[in-house]
Amino acid sequence: MSRWKCGIEGCDGRFEDVESAVIHQTVEHERHECKVCGTIVPEGYFAIRHAFDEHTRAEFVRAYDADSSAVRIREDVKDAVEADADLNSVVETLREQGAL
Repeated sequence: MSRWKCGIEGCDGRFEDVESAVIHQTVEHERHECKVCGTIVPEGYFAIRHAFDEHTRAEFVRAYDADSSAVRIREDVKDAVEADADLNSVVETLREQGAL
């Protein structure tokens, strides 16, 4: 069974490795507009990374009407991806595909 799933609502994509999941999210899904600052970012992991690297948790909670559980879920996703992924390879692949 595939270890990684897309995680974007309505998508049943499953992947053997996290890099494929992140590339799928970036290439196959609509971009996300950050509700804090309006920046357009790829949906999924990159949107989570943007929210938590560029903004405070409090800004995220206010802008997305989220609670502490929603924050923890996204922090866990971010931590899991960053612990397992070769993000340099992901970025290189996405640049080669013209997706970044």
